[in-house]
Amino acid sequence: MNKSVGFRRAVFTMSAVFLLALVTSGCEAEKEKSKAKESPAPIVANTKVADVDGDRIINADSEAGSWLSHGRTYDEQRFSPLDQINTDSVEKLGLAWYFDTDVDRGLEASPIVVDGVIYTTGAWSMVYALDARSGELLWKYYPKVPGMSGFEACCGVVNRGVAVWKGRVYVGTLDGRLVALNAENGKVAWEVRTTPSDKPYTITGAPRIVKGKVIIGNGGAEMGVRGYFTAYAADTGKQLWRFYTVPGNPELAFESPELEMAAKTWKGGEWWKLGGGGTAWDSMAYDPQLDLLYVGVGNGSPWVRHIRSPGGGDNLFLSSIVAVRPDTGEYVWHYQTTPGDNWDFTATQHMILADLEIKGKVRKVIMQAPKNGFFYVLDRETGEFISAENYVPTNWATHVDASTGRPVENPQIADYAEDLQLVTPAPVGGHNWHPMAFNPQTGLVYIPANEVYFPFGINSKFKLIKGWNIGVQELAGSEDLEELAMIQAGNKGRLLAWNPVTQTEAWRVEYNDPGNGGVLTTAGNLVFQGTIDGHLKAYSADTGELLWQVETNTPVMAPPVTYSVDGQQYLAVMAGWGGSISLSWGDIGKSDRPTIKYESRLQVFKLGGNATLPTPFPARAFPEPPPLVASTELVDSGRDLYHAYCGVCHGGGAAGGGTLPDLRYMSEETHQQFMGIVYGGAYQERGMIGFHEQMDMREVESIHAFIIKRAHDLKSELAQIKSHKQ
Repeated sequence: MNKSVGFRRAVFTMSAVFLLALVTSGCEAEKEKSKAKESPAPIVANTKVADVDGDRIINADSEAGSWLSHGRTYDEQRFSPLDQINTDSVEKLGLAWYFDTDVDRGLEASPIVVDGVIYTTGAWSMVYALDARSGELLWKYYPKVPGMSGFEACCGVVNRGVAVWKGRVYVGTLDGRLVALNAENGKVAWEVRTTPSDKPYTITGAPRIVKGKVIIGNGGAEMGVRGYFTAYAADTGKQLWRFYTVPGNPELAFESPELEMAAKTWKGGEWWKLGGGGTAWDSMAYDPQLDLLYVGVGNGSPWVRHIRSPGGGDNLFLSSIVAVRPDTGEYVWHYQTTPGDNWDFTATQHMILADLEIKGKVRKVIMQAPKNGFFYVLDRETGEFISAENYVPTNWATHVDASTGRPVENPQIADYAEDLQLVTPAPVGGHNWHPMAFNPQTGLVYIPANEVYFPFGINSKFKLIKGWNIGVQELAGSEDLEELAMIQAGNKGRLLAWNPVTQTEAWRVEYNDPGNGGVLTTAGNLVFQGTIDGHLKAYSADTGELLWQVETNTPVMAPPVTYSVDGQQYLAVMAGWGGSISLSWGDIGKSDRPTIKYESRLQVFKLGGNATLPTPFPARAFPEPPPLVASTELVDSGRDLYHAYCGVCHGGGAAGGGTLPDLRYMSEETHQQFMGIVYGGAYQERGMIGFHEQMDMREVESIHAFIIKRAHDLKSELAQIKSHKQ
């Protein structure tokens, strides 16, 4: 379907903005990392050491004041029986205390709270133990992640939290290690490398511990790796089993009969040389009665199926839920949400286990709202498809066939082999990693949903490189930012209350932007969610009425948790801006919102709390840019190169999103050092690599010229805004 020239120019820019024009990312890590020094001598907690085991997690409701595992319980419902904070009392909620992390980057962790201690993580896989009453730092652990790992991380140097088991705290590090720490003092008990050191794997997900086994996956599909998840003995770190999610070279022995079966669904091509993908980078759940571990599997590598499997096929186990035996890793069943994934539609999104009465029969179900826009209800014992309906608009598929459980693709949109197509949902997903929640009292699932659009086209010149290997058309950006802003205006977020039995919407709250925080629900008939406009909000779980909100002074992506100590219920949330939207989407079309520095901290609330947050950093003063003396040709060349190499981290059109520096605000000193930073790699240890292998010095100069041009554009825009206000 042909598009107008103007539309093409705008969506081309959007492609560059959102991770597509990338040869290599080269994200500049923050100066704040210099604060993350070696931990001081640990302070021993004056509390009982966290002696968590499977029985304690299974019986979590008997100690409702704790938050013992990632989703509080093995079923990952994120429902708390605590009700001291409820629809009547929530208006009295106030800040109890806060704790600033060492690095002001994205925070995505679900804190674990046990025996009066909070265990949580910050950027660069740092671990903190805090007194749950006061916020006093008991100890912290800095894993010394190399700055280069930031270059290999698709979506920021984030971490989603720890697991606690029998007096130890377990964390996966960005550079691919699994570390066991003494819960009393933070000292390392053991450490193992879970990924090959010569491959661009990362770990951002939280470990899960089942029957004394630490289960951890990894990320890196965008960089061209093969996915798997692994079980390690919690006491020693010994590897017990590993489950590969996609087949390797068919000329070699397959690791399991299931992979031999899966290989038959990959047709043509040499996917094993391209990585294949299928990384299990986030969600897991466990049913102790059925003794089944459920793992969500990610997208293909490359994204484009015509490149990795030109003969077609479902490409198992991409975009699937896989059920295995936790003792052995033995395959039991799978369900593929997006056969032949072509759009980065992962099934790594949060999964919830529940017992629901459906058509007069109680069914043991697993529920998921993956990126592809459909809400799935499956039998969790067998993997049998029960139902699926779209919870956000979808144009890549019309519906999910009730008899086969397969999505019915829209041939005019789904296959972008011949022409550029505007697809919804976008790769950011109808729902991404931000956890949803299920309230058994209302029977509703609360989804942090997105309505997002994205242009797809095939890169006909694709080849395997060091860096991003997604196969989508390498598109340079235009400066038609007004038209791009109009397209982005169609992207929005919402909090959606969904009835999983009837597969219908109960209520919704609309937001101006996608990417809002994860969700918590409680027996107090409440739903809590943070938003990227810098608020923490409480809604009535049955009606969606807004009952309370507070400014957090920074965007919130992480899900809140709740706990109680000494009869006092608390609400806690990690507040810190980061991730793919903050990096690549930038602040297109929002010049009236001057760039600010976002701070990252744990914020804890209680009824009657009267603490206050520090005064936010003021908006950064706009420095006078250097004279624009470059030719139009050089600026245009720099525009294309910027969007190919820099836009994924510093934003489309050089308009930063608030996590990494907005390059239009560069100081005179940074302008002078530009060549040394971008070409020479002066900031490599901060995650900003040098591009001397990808570009020559003249090309770096052209990028600099484009940034200077965009700084002058912003100067004019700010002057116009000022004159209008006067």
